[in-house]
Amino acid sequence: MISLAEKGNILKESEKKLAVASTHEKNIALKEVAHSIDQSREFILKANSLDVENARLSGMKEGLVDRLMLDHGRIDGIIESLYTVIKLPDPIWKSDRVWTLENGLTISKMTVPLGVIGIVYESRPNVTVDAFGLALKSGNAILLRGSSTAIHSNVALVKAIKEGLQKTEIPEGVVEFINDTDRDLVLEMLKSNDFLDLVIPRGSGALIDFVVKNATVPTLQTGEGNCHVYIDDTANLHDGVKIVVNAKTQRVGVCNACETLLVNRKVAKEFLPMAYEALKDKVELRADEETREVIPAKSATEEDWATEFLDFILAIKVVEDVDEAIDHINKYGTKHSESIITETLGNALKFQREVDASTVYVNASTRFTDGGEFGFGAEMGISTQKTHARGPVGLEQLVTNKYLVMGQGQTRK
Repeated sequence: MISLAEKGNILKESEKKLAVASTHEKNIALKEVAHSIDQSREFILKANSLDVENARLSGMKEGLVDRLMLDHGRIDGIIESLYTVIKLPDPIWKSDRVWTLENGLTISKMTVPLGVIGIVYESRPNVTVDAFGLALKSGNAILLRGSSTAIHSNVALVKAIKEGLQKTEIPEGVVEFINDTDRDLVLEMLKSNDFLDLVIPRGSGALIDFVVKNATVPTLQTGEGNCHVYIDDTANLHDGVKIVVNAKTQRVGVCNACETLLVNRKVAKEFLPMAYEALKDKVELRADEETREVIPAKSATEEDWATEFLDFILAIKVVEDVDEAIDHINKYGTKHSESIITETLGNALKFQREVDASTVYVNASTRFTDGGEFGFGAEMGISTQKTHARGPVGLEQLVTNKYLVMGQGQTRK
């Protein structure tokens, strides 16, 4: 088995060639990989079925099993995401600013690849292809470390990726996968400053905290999603029910699912029964006392307000107004995705301005916080930190800058 250090050397050498590859060469490589995945789908699905079987035997919650599972439709989606990335503009060697100083020096600010990116992620095997596709188009080599629960799926996908690259000018060494589930290798990876330029953790809060606390390589922190929907006193209540049901139940095991419903006191007695009828057979409700005076629900605890359930569980709280909703979200939220349902422009603007989150919605489901839905083709994750990259991390967030300075013999006095 190739050691991590040897994989690092392969990535660094391959990245040198990828960094100067043309847009045409990168797009051809992505097309060949898409074709290879299509041709390998039965092999991939067989490997995935083994992971799903093992996950259920281990007692994994069905919401998380759904996140792990692949089928023909999801493989179609993986392939489609690669073709979307192909259509996107190449982010490399672009300039948004050129200026000339009084001394005659001309400076150009250019975009260049970061280098070699490492990503540590859980369960979702589509991340293997999404991360690879974004890295390749942005000129970065990538080291993948998925979870043990998806090991067979990821091995099969990486095999298909490499087989596709073998038919192109791009070296297959631009992508490497740690196929050993030994957790000590994650620690080694996080301290591999000699070949990694950035590490991205994507998964649970525990995983993210582990990476951030142990990495000596710079990290781009993606976050867990304790997301909220707030029903304002002027909300269209029928739209509100529809949005809450979608945000909570469309896929419960994802970071942009709604975990807490906040309801304005003025509409609580009308809205809560409507929401209850739509959710009662799908979701366990945990609520404050005021809500439980209107609809049946379990008593919510302080911990419930701060929990990303990733399950068929929804916390509900009645609030006085938009200010209390904002305060609650900023106290318990994870700075991911938040939504207000309202017909009052002033409240919508206040919510958007004052809620501290990467993505803030008015009259829409939180489920749209996704690189594919935003038109990025895919995503490395949803960044909740306040660096240059916040929200879905796509091509434009995977570059850095180089300054080109043209002179005519100038020296500094």
